Amino acid sequence: MAEDAWTPSAPVLIVVGHYGVGKTNLSLNLALDGAARGMDVTLADLDVVNPYFRSSDYTTMLEEAGVRMIAPVMAGTTLDSPSLSGQVTTAIEQAQTRWSHDTSERSIESSRSDSPARTKAPLALSACAELAWWTPSSAFERCPLLIIDAGGDDVGATALGRFARSIKQGAYEMLYVVNRSRNLTQTSEETVAILREIEAKSHLCATAIVNNTHLKQDTDEHVIAQGLPFAQEVADNSGLPLAFTTVPRALFDRKSTLIDPNEGQQMFYPVQVYVRTPWE
Repeated sequence: MAEDAWTPSAPVLIVVGHYGVGKTNLSLNLALDGAARGMDVTLADLDVVNPYFRSSDYTTMLEEAGVRMIAPVMAGTTLDSPSLSGQVTTAIEQAQTRWSHDTSERSIESSRSDSPARTKAPLALSACAELAWWTPSSAFERCPLLIIDAGGDDVGATALGRFARSIKQGAYEMLYVVNRSRNLTQTSEETVAILREIEAKSHLCATAIVNNTHLKQDTDEHVIAQGLPFAQEVADNSGLPLAFTTVPRALFDRKSTLIDPNEGQQMFYPVQVYVRTPWE
C-alpha cells in the first residue's frame, strides 16, 4: 500500500485518546506529512495540564518544516489560556473558511453509505457514530489543515470542549487513538467507554479509530499484529471506521507479513518515532 494512502479530509483534524496511547507522536507525523504534501498546516497543542511529551516540545522541528505551532507558554498551567483560546478559535475559523466549498458541503448521507462499519452491531452506539466519514479530496496542495493535539481523557476533552461550537461550524475529523498495550485500554469495552467519556466532555464526535498499538522501543511486527483484531473490534463496537494502523517507518517495508488475506487489506500509516522517554 502506498505511504500516502490516508490523507485528512476536513480542515480541522482532532487527535484524542487515553493518556499515553501516542497522540502526540501521531500528531507530529500528521503535521509533517501534511506540510510535505504542500498543505498549510497549523498544529495546536491543547494539553494545558500535562507538562511532558507535548507536541510543543518540537516547535523548532515543526517550524523548520513549515508547520505553525500554537501552544501554551507554560506547560502545566492555565495562565495563558485566554491567549491560547483566541489563537485556536481564529485558526479554526480561518481553516474552515479557506477549505474548499466542495469538501465542506459533502452530503452526510452519501458519505455514510461508504462506511462498512455502520452496518455492524455497535456496543453502546451513540449519536456520534452517525457522523459522516468524509470522502477525501484529491487536491491538498495549499489546503489549510489545523491539527489539534488534545490532552488525554476527560481533562483534555474538557479543554477541547471550549472550542466545540467553533469546530462544529464546519467539517472536522476526530481520530480516537487506541493502543492495546496501554493500561485501561486493553479490552474493547473499556476502550469504547473512554471514547464515550471523551465525546461527552468535548461535545464533539469521533469520526474514526486509529490503531497505534506499540511498546515503544520494543515494538515489532508481533506487537503490531496483536493490535489489529483489537482495533477492528473497537471500530465495530463503536460504530466507527478503522482509519489506519500506524507502523514505525523502520518496519513499514515488512508490513505485508501482518496482513491476513482472510480479513481484507489493512491500511497502514508509517510513522517516525519522535516522542521518546529519556531512557530510550
